[in-house]
Amino acid sequence: MPANLAAVPELPRDEAFAITADFKADTHPKKVSLGAGVYRDENSKPWILPSVNAAKEILHNTPYLDHEYLPIPGFEPFLVVARNLVLGQHDTKSTVTSIQTISGTGANHLGAAFLSKSLNPHHVFISNPTWGNHHHIWEVAGPGITQKLYPYYKSIDGSFDFHGMMSTLESGAVEGDVVILHACAHNPTGIDPTRKQWEELAQLFKRKKLFAFFDSAYQGFATGDVDFDAWAIRHFQQVLFDADDAFAGPQGMCVAQSFAKNFGLYGERVGAFHLILPSHISPAGPQSQLHRLVRAEISNCPLFGCRIVHTVLSNPELRAMWQQDLKTMSSRIKGMRSLLRQHIEKHQGVGSWSHLESQIGMFSFTGLSPEQVSRLRDVHHIYLMQNGRASLSGVNDGNVEYIADAFSEVILHKAEPS
Repeated sequence: MPANLAAVPELPRDEAFAITADFKADTHPKKVSLGAGVYRDENSKPWILPSVNAAKEILHNTPYLDHEYLPIPGFEPFLVVARNLVLGQHDTKSTVTSIQTISGTGANHLGAAFLSKSLNPHHVFISNPTWGNHHHIWEVAGPGITQKLYPYYKSIDGSFDFHGMMSTLESGAVEGDVVILHACAHNPTGIDPTRKQWEELAQLFKRKKLFAFFDSAYQGFATGDVDFDAWAIRHFQQVLFDADDAFAGPQGMCVAQSFAKNFGLYGERVGAFHLILPSHISPAGPQSQLHRLVRAEISNCPLFGCRIVHTVLSNPELRAMWQQDLKTMSSRIKGMRSLLRQHIEKHQGVGSWSHLESQIGMFSFTGLSPEQVSRLRDVHHIYLMQNGRASLSGVNDGNVEYIADAFSEVILHKAEPS
C-alpha cells in the first residue's frame, strides 16, 4: 500500500532561521537582532573583509579563470592552506585526509555519516549545551548511534563544568566512542577549557581510545589569533600521534572546519573535513568511503569561495591583511561585551554581569530565562535564542544602552498577579 504523504507530520521551524525571519518581519524602529550568528559592523551592517575584497579583485582580473567542476575531494590548493591553517605544519606520526565541504555544517555531516558507518561507535557524546545542529546532524547522518550528553555548563555560577565532563567521559564512554569538541569559542556558552584542562582531556582520550571530533567554526574570529584558537586541536594531534606509544586500532581524530565566520563568507559555504589517522593505517579505504559519500550527496563543492580563501592564505600581503581583519572583528565584539556589561550594571538589582567579559567569541550565554527572552522580543523587539544565547555582534554604540535597559527591565520585571 502506498505511503500517505498527507500523514507526514509538520516539524517546528528551525529556531535560528525563525528568529531571523521574525526579526526581518518586525517593523519596530528600534528592533535588534542578537540571534543570527553573523558578524555585523558598528552600523549593524554586513561587513565584507578588506582582505576578501582584495582577493575578489585579484580573481576578477585573473585571465582564463574557468568554472569547471572540481574533483570530488575539492580544490586541492585550498585544502592545503586550510589544513595548514588548522593543524599547523608540525610533523606527526599520522596521515591526514582532507575533503572540501559545504561549510562547517557539511563537514560535520560528512564526518557523522562516515564515522557512523566506518567506525560504528556505540555512542556520540555531545556537550550540554551545544550548537543545536549537532543533534540534528547525528540524527540524520548517524542514525542508530546513541547520542549522549556530557556536562559542560554550570548554570548556578556560569562556569565550565570540567569535573562533570571528565567524570562522564571516564565512566560512560567506551573505546571507539565519538566525542564532539568545540575547538574554541564554545557555542553557545563562550566558555573554553584552559590549556591545562585540554591537556587532561587529551590524556583521557588517549587512554580510553576515544575519537575526538573537533568542530572548528571560529579560528581567528574568537581571539584574533589563529594559532591560539587552534591550540587544542594541535595539542590533541601531538598527544595522540607523536609519542612512541601512539595508540593503535581504529581510533583517530577529525576536524570540521568552517570559513564562514573568520572570512565572512557565510553564503559561499566554504569548509573542509580533515581525518587524522595513525600512520600505520592506510588512508586509502577511509578516503574512498569519504569520496563515495560526497559523490552521492553533492558530487563536488562550489569553487568561488574556496578560491577566495586560497588567494588570501597563499598571499603574504593578503594574509597579513586578513589577520588584521580578524583583530578588527574580535576586538569590536570584545569592546561591546565590556560596554554592555557597564550599562547593564548601572541598574540596581540586576546582579553581576561579569560573564559577558569572561566569555569569548561571538556568543554570550546570558543566563536569561525563556520567559525573559520572550519578553525581550514581545516588549522590546530584541531577538535572541530561547536558551538565552545572544550574538553580541549585534551590539553597537548606537543600541547598547537600549539593549542594556531592556535586559535590566526583563530581569527586574515582576509578573502582575492574575
